[in-house]
Amino acid sequence: MAEIRVEQLTKTFGQLRAVDDITFTFENGQVTCLLGPSGCGKTTLMRIIAGLEKQTAGRVLFGDRDVSRLSPSKRDIGMVFQYPVVYRGMSVARNIELPLQSMKLSKAERTRRVDEAIALMGLSAAAGQDVGTLDNGTRQKVSVAREVARQPEIILFDEPITNVDAASKLQLKRSLKELTRTLQQTIVYVTHDQTEAMTLADQIALMQDGKIVQCAPPRELYNHPDDRFGGWFLGNPGMVFFDAALAGADGHARLDSPLFPMPVAVETNAGRAGDVTIGIRPEHIRVAAEPLPGGVPAELLRKTIQIGGQYLVALKAEGAPESGFKAKVAPYHGERLPSAGLVHVELPLDQVTLFDERGSRIAATLRPRG
Repeated sequence: MAEIRVEQLTKTFGQLRAVDDITFTFENGQVTCLLGPSGCGKTTLMRIIAGLEKQTAGRVLFGDRDVSRLSPSKRDIGMVFQYPVVYRGMSVARNIELPLQSMKLSKAERTRRVDEAIALMGLSAAAGQDVGTLDNGTRQKVSVAREVARQPEIILFDEPITNVDAASKLQLKRSLKELTRTLQQTIVYVTHDQTEAMTLADQIALMQDGKIVQCAPPRELYNHPDDRFGGWFLGNPGMVFFDAALAGADGHARLDSPLFPMPVAVETNAGRAGDVTIGIRPEHIRVAAEPLPGGVPAELLRKTIQIGGQYLVALKAEGAPESGFKAKVAPYHGERLPSAGLVHVELPLDQVTLFDERGSRIAATLRPRG
């Protein structure tokens, strides 16, 4: 196993900077998910790490070894792609064993590795079957097992669950989670699916416009985004935003917004007052038919029941965008809400995040102003 370090890594395609001066460490023995929307640079970054794409500038190191100029075959990596790579006309076990024959291993060692990989991926029942007779999800398991059996220092996954059916996707996700827990190997996993990232990752590197804008464990990234992009991208729906103003100075300020019936004191070292954005997760917004101590009136436009019995409610209130905003409500509370009409909403101060005019998070503590 080895950590991966990229230093001042850049990749340009004409005027496009697909990877923009990234310096970052993929920790030894951890699963790091490169997460972001289409076109953010995550696959290009992974392909540079693999040696499939040549960087315009910068270098790649595996531990202390500079691999920047080495071909993929010299980097001791395993790769699993979006589409399963299998050898048709062969059994599952033979598919997994075939790459091992060039590694000068004994027959006993090859057999041990194949059996271990088959067990790890839950392929025992299919071990003797022709891989061509299997569904896409199982063939992808074979692709993963083959790389596991090779025991490379690093395994790279390029959206491996994207092109399988829904049932196989869930099963494959569970198998990958068990695999990553067992191997404790350095793994880079590329995905645009936040659920995959939140499920599988030890740390998520969130990418935007060729840069890693934040890296943190999944729950920390979700609860404490460094900027509005992270708040918006993570969550379904993402963080809700409201315009507000910060007044005052000397580390103590006042937050002005119609969404708070009482004055709100803000302790911050942000340095100056001005326009700010309030951010809060939809599930943290309190919605009730009756008045709330820290709440304001709102109009409930509609409510719909979601998976797990939660309700997603659309609301309008003074101080909110004209298009309205959404909140997630627990089943018991959602049932008690009217289908439409007057309700009350509260933004708990301990769940509010403030962002400055550039969209960066402001380190601040909010409390009722005495």
